[in-house]
Amino acid sequence: MKLLSLKIDKADTCGGLLDGLSISFRDKHSDTGLFDPLCLVGPNGTGKSQLLQIIAEIFQATFRKYLLEEEHGTPNDGILFEIEYLISSSVANKDAIQVRIYRRSTGKKKPEIALEECIDGIWKLIENPVEASALLPSKIIGYTSGDNETLSLPFFASRAGYAAQVRNNARDQAKASERIKDPRLLLIDYGTNLEVLVANLLLNPADVKQKLLETPNLKSLRSFRCVVQLKHSAAPSGGVKLTQELQDYVTYLKRCATSYLYNAKEETYIFDFFVDNASNEAFEHYWKNGALELYSCFHKLAMLNDLIISKAAREKFDRGVKDRRFAARLPEPIDEQKVFRFEQVVFLSGKTGESVDYVSLSDGEHQLAQLLGMACMASFPNVLFLLDEPESHFNPRWRVEFIKSLQSLPTKDGKRNERSNVARQECLLTTHSPFVPSDMQRENVLIFKKSEDVSSITVRRPQIQTYGSRFDAILAECFEISPPISALPRDEINHLFKNGTTEEIKSAIDGLGESAARMRLAAKLSQLESEK
Repeated sequence: MKLLSLKIDKADTCGGLLDGLSISFRDKHSDTGLFDPLCLVGPNGTGKSQLLQIIAEIFQATFRKYLLEEEHGTPNDGILFEIEYLISSSVANKDAIQVRIYRRSTGKKKPEIALEECIDGIWKLIENPVEASALLPSKIIGYTSGDNETLSLPFFASRAGYAAQVRNNARDQAKASERIKDPRLLLIDYGTNLEVLVANLLLNPADVKQKLLETPNLKSLRSFRCVVQLKHSAAPSGGVKLTQELQDYVTYLKRCATSYLYNAKEETYIFDFFVDNASNEAFEHYWKNGALELYSCFHKLAMLNDLIISKAAREKFDRGVKDRRFAARLPEPIDEQKVFRFEQVVFLSGKTGESVDYVSLSDGEHQLAQLLGMACMASFPNVLFLLDEPESHFNPRWRVEFIKSLQSLPTKDGKRNERSNVARQECLLTTHSPFVPSDMQRENVLIFKKSEDVSSITVRRPQIQTYGSRFDAILAECFEISPPISALPRDEINHLFKNGTTEEIKSAIDGLGESAARMRLAAKLSQLESEK
């Protein structure tokens, strides 16, 4: 998949900030077999996260129109837009398909979404859901490193829709045995970290497991606990009802567990797993399609946590989604009240072989394992990644190596730096650092800036080649930071350059680190001394 262009006519999502914005991402002849992410860079408040949200909302609304069995969330019906992209064909050796989706103002009529395929230069309207399914992304995976309500909103709406559908089907005897299809929208945040990590470490090849554990210097997953509770004091009246699919998942977990306890009164299961070859084989037996299928099981059970939230809070959330309020978010239930949760996740240290508790890992280690874990599982074509500041918790060394790690990551479908299925994906990410743009050609970097009257956004390509460029050059080009030093020493140097005496400059210069600004001040000192 490759994004080609996006035109936003009206987007109530961001208070009109992006209205009228038109962005050309790529040329229509772009190579869909090459994984080369797009990077949105610029100061805070310039609409980067909002753009990711709008793209997610566009596809959520499209899924809701054409794929009713997959998307149950409340879509944003207020965006007027046109988006074009290339989608990889499922037919071997067939060229990528050019697709566009739009919703345009049509006078007094409520505007509807239209999906079209370009065939021999002519746009053909697609109305058949089966045809539409093949022209849409296989997954939209969003990632946010913090509580970013902006990007998260369409994903929360999709999740709440799934939970409501489970509740409705479980109460209807005729529908209880029907499998609810996995939503194509998937949000990866701190709350899903363990679902991602445990699934990967149980059902991936050894080289993938090793890659995920090498940075925190861990040897393997030692043990973990899952708790499923359906009828405790915080549960809805009569308890949480499960569809047949979710009942089967609970049964499979029971059969894979090393040991378990069951409380019939509260319908609570406590599953303990000691990870060894036998437990790995058991999980492989029940989740034959691998880590992503197991993750989906964990995530579907975890989405039921929304049902613990009060009806009033859920209704308030629904109103917020319809009004596109950024603060619209369901409150998080406390752990003890959740329908599904992980506990006591323990690893073995790669250095000492001793037990290491998951909670002792740093935020950066959690974040890196989560990002790489999801990238491992989503190894099929036509995935669209929307990553909001994915490297924000990393140290500088990890930031420098982030794109390389993503491209060289082993998956069951190859690596993204090779001609493989996993390379036929699209990735759009935001950043506030110079590290990511230095890994990308200038054509793949978009600089966001607010207009002088702060009423609109401008987007442009860098005027310098960013690939392999020095970080200070990128800071100057993308953030207008020159020289690239902090404000206190910058202001002190500027003051000394304009007003400092020879003695004052001599006294201060030895306390300044190496920089172009210090060299300029040293030249000023030489000039003053030569004038004596």
